[in-house]
Amino acid sequence: MNTTEVKVLPPRADVSREETWDIEALFATPEAWEAEAQVLPGAISALCEHEGKLGSSPEALLAYLAQADEVELRLSRFMSYASMNASVDGRDAVAAARRDRASGIMAQYGAASAFARPEILATDERKLRSWMETPQFADQRVRLERILRLKPHVRSAEVEELLGAVQAPFASERSIHPTLANMDLRFGTAGGEAVTQGNVDRLTSHPDREVRREAWEHYADAHLAVQHAQAAMYATNVRQSVFLARARHYPDVVTASLSPDNIPTAVVTTLLDTYRANTPIWHRYWRVRREWLGLPELREYDVKAALNPPRGVSYQQAVDWIEQGMAPLGEDYLRDMRHGLTEDRWVDYAENEGKRQGAYSNGGGRVKPYIFMTWNGTMNSYSTLAHEIGHSMHSLLSQREHPYSVPRYTLFHAEVASNFNQAMVRQHLLKQARESGDTDFEVALIEEALSNFHRYFFIMPTLAAFELEAYRRVEAGQSLSAPDLIALTADLLAQGYGDGVTMDRQRSGILWAQFSTHLYANFYAYQYATGISAAHQLLEQFGADPVKAQATYLRFLKSGGSLDPIDALKEAGVDMLSPEPVQATFRTLEGYVARLEELLAVRRS
Repeated sequence: MNTTEVKVLPPRADVSREETWDIEALFATPEAWEAEAQVLPGAISALCEHEGKLGSSPEALLAYLAQADEVELRLSRFMSYASMNASVDGRDAVAAARRDRASGIMAQYGAASAFARPEILATDERKLRSWMETPQFADQRVRLERILRLKPHVRSAEVEELLGAVQAPFASERSIHPTLANMDLRFGTAGGEAVTQGNVDRLTSHPDREVRREAWEHYADAHLAVQHAQAAMYATNVRQSVFLARARHYPDVVTASLSPDNIPTAVVTTLLDTYRANTPIWHRYWRVRREWLGLPELREYDVKAALNPPRGVSYQQAVDWIEQGMAPLGEDYLRDMRHGLTEDRWVDYAENEGKRQGAYSNGGGRVKPYIFMTWNGTMNSYSTLAHEIGHSMHSLLSQREHPYSVPRYTLFHAEVASNFNQAMVRQHLLKQARESGDTDFEVALIEEALSNFHRYFFIMPTLAAFELEAYRRVEAGQSLSAPDLIALTADLLAQGYGDGVTMDRQRSGILWAQFSTHLYANFYAYQYATGISAAHQLLEQFGADPVKAQATYLRFLKSGGSLDPIDALKEAGVDMLSPEPVQATFRTLEGYVARLEELLAVRRS
């Protein structure tokens, strides 16, 4: 292989329109966004006219809430446009400046509206609840109930204004860290191709082991070269979060992070305890993977290597698979999904220079849901699309059902919907492969499943345990240095690898720095693992009673944020306070591993 010919990705301006999202639906031009930037601060300042009046009458409170809803919706579209443009080209300094400006205006809103919660809570609760029972408050009831729930943690108007004002400076680390990764780090080449945030996953799953090694090592080494700066940024974020939790009278950051969504901390500890108890299943998988690949030892750059020659997947093929797999949810669901994926340009999937790593779904300020990803033509690309369209359909259905005043669904809700789509499509395709006797396709699907489980059921619980320990150390007065964080990550990974993977502790341990978008959103990562667990339990219901299961699941999606996530899932038949969803998902994982062992035995015979 010629390693001197470096593949150059096209600049953003050269990618085809159909591979990009319809961001013009938010603002037709940058000038239109700029015009909104000029008037939004005035709309935000106008909210202050309501200060001191919220408890005077139900009409006064409703007037403020309606005006705040309008401003928040405008801010959602305003911020979406800025952040989406920055995502598709992290080297675009104008887009980065626009995103920072939007963050500053968001902080202005936080400061200007800081008086609202203390005033609402200062209102006599019996009087407030009597207002809430009237028809005109129907659309505001959920929001007000959640404000009342936070009463022990809301401070005076003066303190709330200060806490709102510090949000922008406190957000600096979470913007600097990904900016450093996306704009300033260079990851070298692998197999003659420049390693980027957008293609590193493809290169670390390359069939050529040397390409995989180069990509994995160079990507890790680039982060190791700035480990101390990244550690300082993350430690600062942790200390800031500890300060904010204490300022609001929470016992610790994990409680502060989970309480607003009414999630008991036992959900996290139960997840991690159940994960640790089932790591032998992962150890078993690493062994069968090593044997299948015929390697003397499995290294970390081998955990994504294809067991069979990689199967190429076009975007249209993936759309067809997803449509076939989601058929049990009904024609209405399929029609909306098909329109978004093929006609309405919900998805930005182009691979271009400067595009940041990862994938996400953006609610789009109720204009349309958007999906960010990079299409690499692999089974992982298909899997990512299935995951993200689950988020987008969740947004679409819940937004249709509820006005903006009803809170948006939480991250805990969200990761159920995305993982459910992957699980349902996978189940359909596996059935198809087994009925046709296409074992190559079956192996490719099991690999996709195990890749998905590796990210959400191995990496994410590891990051959750990392976060829990990092915060415990700072809350106990200890420091966080780069060597501390690297050693902690390596130790946690070693628990999951067992004797199945030979580690490079320094390069393994820098993994935490590669997930800045997760770790800076406190206790976000664990929700991938709970999401995949709830999703598999919901999927089981379709085997028993498809008609009832369809109605139950669509009701869950449409409920949006009108119910707390634990309650919404309980209504759907899943108890996240029990270890059973996590254990059931490990049983699914074990089934995939067992099937691989069977196919390996057949291949040897």
